Amino acid sequence: MGLSPSSLLDEHGSNYIRGCAEAELKEFRPHYRTQYSVVFFSQVQDELQEPKEKTKQLLKQRGPPEAGEVLYEEQVLHFEATRWEERYVVVRGNYCLECHSSFETFVKGVPPRHKLLPTGGTVLTTEEKYMAMVDKCFPVSETNNVNEKFAPPIIGMPGQFPVYLRLPYRRDYYFCFRQDARQAEFLSILSDCIRHQNQDFLKKKTVEVQAFLKAVHLYRQEKGSYDSWKMLIGSDVRVLANLVMEELLPSLEKDMLPHLKARKTERKRVWFATVEAAYILVQECLFEGMSALKEECRKAAHQQEVLIRSDMDQILNSRTYLEGKLRASVLEPAEKFCSEGVQPYLASVLEELMGPISSGFQEARLLSDSQMDQLCQDFQEGGVTNELKQALAKLSRPNLLSCYQRINSLHDQLHDLQERFGFSNISSLVNSTQIDLQQLVENAAYTFHLLLYKDIEDNPGNACSAMEKSRHKVLKQYDYDSSTARKRIFHAALVGITLPHIKKTLAPTYKTALQGLKQLINADYSNFVHVHNIYEGILLQSLDKEVIKVVEEAARLKKHNLFTDTRNFLSQSSSSSLLSTPFIPSNPARMLGFPGQLQTQPETPTFIQTHPETQPEAELQPPSLLSQRGPPGWGSR
Repeated sequence: MGLSPSSLLDEHGSNYIRGCAEAELKEFRPHYRTQYSVVFFSQVQDELQEPKEKTKQLLKQRGPPEAGEVLYEEQVLHFEATRWEERYVVVRGNYCLECHSSFETFVKGVPPRHKLLPTGGTVLTTEEKYMAMVDKCFPVSETNNVNEKFAPPIIGMPGQFPVYLRLPYRRDYYFCFRQDARQAEFLSILSDCIRHQNQDFLKKKTVEVQAFLKAVHLYRQEKGSYDSWKMLIGSDVRVLANLVMEELLPSLEKDMLPHLKARKTERKRVWFATVEAAYILVQECLFEGMSALKEECRKAAHQQEVLIRSDMDQILNSRTYLEGKLRASVLEPAEKFCSEGVQPYLASVLEELMGPISSGFQEARLLSDSQMDQLCQDFQEGGVTNELKQALAKLSRPNLLSCYQRINSLHDQLHDLQERFGFSNISSLVNSTQIDLQQLVENAAYTFHLLLYKDIEDNPGNACSAMEKSRHKVLKQYDYDSSTARKRIFHAALVGITLPHIKKTLAPTYKTALQGLKQLINADYSNFVHVHNIYEGILLQSLDKEVIKVVEEAARLKKHNLFTDTRNFLSQSSSSSLLSTPFIPSNPARMLGFPGQLQTQPETPTFIQTHPETQPEAELQPPSLLSQRGPPGWGSR
């Protein structure tokens, strides 16, 4: 993106940045160790207890794509260094973007020229909006000079339809297209990559990830930050690097900007290049430290497992005793605050949520119905042909950009939440909802595929009727699963919006008292019982009761085609052999990027679990290794 920052990150600067990263990890390490033991205990407890009833869905669940599966491939104009080049761009099932020199090198298995993980990216299609975002990211004190211009490489742009990809703490990327249809297709897959890179890793149910989420949550609270954090995205190393950069940037601005030895027109380029170099250095340092920390915790958990299994009842009794003490002092004030400061606003916030989200889900239903209807008309003669297989493959990944845009209007609907609840991270809610919608549409296409094959096999002489029958089944099941998914999303959003506000408000009252309660925990079991986890579980239960009431009331009134009692619907649909795999229940405190509470509270609905294992392997490697890759595989989704 411009000049090399090597002259700015000299040995002194590099050592200072490494020191900041190591200091952050040192402060974070005790939180992670504590939560690792707590989460590990909870998973052993779940293993020993009877499994909880799981919410059913009707559509057949389609699994995540294989990491090497090709989701998109196209010749794309990409700006590199000082000029535009034609590159063969491939997106695989791990949602990484690969730039190959040509189609021929891709086919031969030559590693890509580079790989792009667009975590946290913002996609823009006009120079004006891109320039405005760049200016926001540059230190304010340096933007006063009106003669200073930072322009994207529009000179000689070979097409009329540009795509600007703005990335936090990293260089930006520029693409260009000669046809708007190809630009739209690229925008769709690039947006998918950003959403999945942001969230897939943090949705994993492993001990390491869940412990990390809760540790970050408590670590930020210890520093006075209770809000939903916008930079809780990507891998654990990237999240910690984002924490470091938030504290490091003011120092870089103060110490380095005054000494930039560049012309005014180059200052932004040099600054952004310097920030990227610092970000890479921070990640390299943290990768090594986090790897060692996780290995240390895995070994400790292995040693603790014998004690956990032999003393499970005693540990649970210790936790129950502490919970009773906490509940006696916390429950009444928490419920009072919920009823007075939160409950009166839940219904109005829900109304603002339901419109855009339900509109997006309804448009996706109409799109799926239209595509299935067209397929039924095109293949009335019957038989499973290659053309039918290709049409079904196309059906499985429609362009949902217009549906996503309806959900994206939540940014306009929920702008007042910052003033009322201090909530501003609407992007996380939007991304999670869009991923859930994508999964639902893929499930509908997959179910139609299976039903269609079965109906054609059972009734080969009347293929047209068999196709229509399959289509109507899928639409009915879509409606049920859409209601289930949206109720979970609404519940999750209401909790995610209001719970941090409750915790921040009550913190001054209970922060000191919580420290004193640690002495009530049996010393032998202190690794598995944590005061703050139990305290937040009690707050969550108080809020949860109010949230469930307001969501169920909306369903009772059949707002936006929400369902209440689904027993009759399930019994009608159970004759289908495609009653699918259940949703995996998880905790509402983990929604919208909030780490989950894994003890003391009952399971409640949350965002749909989507593609939990699609985080690219490269994300778990040091930044310097991101370009290393073996031969690409084949496959078409």
